[in-house]
Amino acid sequence: MKKIVCIAALFCVFAACSQEKSTDKPKESKSKAILLADPTIFYNNGQYYLYGTTTGDFPNGEGFQVYTSSDLKAWKGPSGAQNGLALKKGDTFGDKGFWAPQVLSYNNKFYMIYTANENIAVAVSDSPLGPFKSESKEPIIKTGNQIDPFIFIDEDGKKYLYHVRLTNGNRIFVAEINDDLQSIKPETLTECISGVLPWENTQNVSWPVTEGPTVLKHNGLYYMIYSANDFRNPDYAVGYATAKSPLGPWEKAADSPIISRKDVGINGVGHGDVFYDKNGKMKYVLHAHYSNNGVSPRKSAIIDIDFEGNKIKANAKSFYLLQE
Repeated sequence: MKKIVCIAALFCVFAACSQEKSTDKPKESKSKAILLADPTIFYNNGQYYLYGTTTGDFPNGEGFQVYTSSDLKAWKGPSGAQNGLALKKGDTFGDKGFWAPQVLSYNNKFYMIYTANENIAVAVSDSPLGPFKSESKEPIIKTGNQIDPFIFIDEDGKKYLYHVRLTNGNRIFVAEINDDLQSIKPETLTECISGVLPWENTQNVSWPVTEGPTVLKHNGLYYMIYSANDFRNPDYAVGYATAKSPLGPWEKAADSPIISRKDVGINGVGHGDVFYDKNGKMKYVLHAHYSNNGVSPRKSAIIDIDFEGNKIKANAKSFYLLQE
């Protein structure tokens, strides 16, 4: 009888150990946060492609990584054609400060508009994974310094380059861009937005920041979604403005900011891009501070947004951080 009791006891111990080991396994394969700032998501043929400014261990002076997903939840990568990179230094204008890319499909090719050396350039590829290559080693705009490009193509085929010029603050400008996407029409260069409202400059700094523009059209009205405050400020947040023309004038929404730390409980949320999922649902990909005690490396996240009448509303409960 004692033997049976001993064997039973040993079996229980073995089962307990096995159970303990099996519960440990998920911890070992724990998902990691995706560390991309200024993110954008491009959807093509059932696949989502996530690009952004690298803020983790990989130096942002090397180019742009890309992650892929079929459901916006499970992400794989970096998956770029060149050691995880979709665009690699050497195939580019500039050699440092690769920030804030945008990817679009145009003329049966994939175009990446990006910042390097505090100027804006364009690269082309046959695949969203790259390799993207800049045919010209010149910036699109030859004078001054500008960052955060976004190309909007209107229903009449006219194309507009929204961007941030570093002049007495980070100010959002627009200019018509030529069909080759290599140069602007300088006579159309127009200022859109600067940081003058209390929510846009909570630290009352002498260099106010408005940046990260995304522009879309809804029911004949143009909407610009943008971020304000220095990205290191916990109050970095997202608002929007409207206009009857792509060149403005822009009227800032009274209900801005629509995404802030007060809404989602995480500091430094902003600088993203609008995209639509495979069901046509409108979403906004953005970044957040690493934690409420540290800014970098910044984490990528997604939140649902939608139009309510002529307003844009964000669903704070839908906010989640992206993981690989």
